Amino acid sequence: MTDGPAPPVIDFRQVGLVYPGRPPVVGLHPGDLTVRRGEFVTVVGPSGSGKSTLLNVIGLLDRPTTGGYFLDGLDTGGLGDAERTALRGHRIGFVFQAFHLLSHRTALENVMLGMVYNSTVPRGDRRERARQALLRVGLGHRLDALPTRMSGGERQRVAIARALVHAPSLLLCDEPTGNLDSVNSGRVLDLLEALHEDGMTVLVITHDQEVAARGTRTVAVQDGVLVPVVPASAVSASAVPAPAVPAAAETLRDGAGPTARDLPGGRAG
Repeated sequence: MTDGPAPPVIDFRQVGLVYPGRPPVVGLHPGDLTVRRGEFVTVVGPSGSGKSTLLNVIGLLDRPTTGGYFLDGLDTGGLGDAERTALRGHRIGFVFQAFHLLSHRTALENVMLGMVYNSTVPRGDRRERARQALLRVGLGHRLDALPTRMSGGERQRVAIARALVHAPSLLLCDEPTGNLDSVNSGRVLDLLEALHEDGMTVLVITHDQEVAARGTRTVAVQDGVLVPVVPASAVSASAVPAPAVPAAAETLRDGAGPTARDLPGGRAG
């Protein structure tokens, strides 16, 4: 008897989110999204389009108000707060624009701190796991360096090592090159590509079309609706036709839609 195919890492089934208020605010209109194991997906859209809401739902920081979200085949809908926290800690590695490193801790110590809330890593194994993660991102020679003595690109690689150290199913990156110059941006993107080639599932949220072009597939968010990326600067707020909500919401499954490489040159709005 052979095992069936692995479940998607991300499986949205008409997931939507409405923030309560007077009037209620729609953060994400109901839609489908599948990200399979080993994909490198980029998400683009102008400010205020719903990218942060999407990030929060994928990262188990916000609960959808409609639909079902399956992470690695696990239905997250019925999980309590403690269960969601544990699942997030085991299955998702976060990388943020601002690095979020402790300035008075070395690179090695910062990566070790990423395992404090992961009970599956014994205390005695944390130092070696952190060292291996830093070697993986090319920082084996900077184990004892403080963030204040590191370049922006090095600090972001420490943050990536911290995200990788507990072997997550998904590397979830929010504007990972937003604080970097072009040289360090290129190095970080090269690293993400190398991790993807090693089998890591990567999802990057970005304003930058050049960053989006590094992915194997691109999804756009516009006015809270998930849509395929289309030509004519689809990531520009002024260029994207207002989608008919919710009828225009597309089912984005198994590689549907072109990648950002199909778009003309330019920068995301």
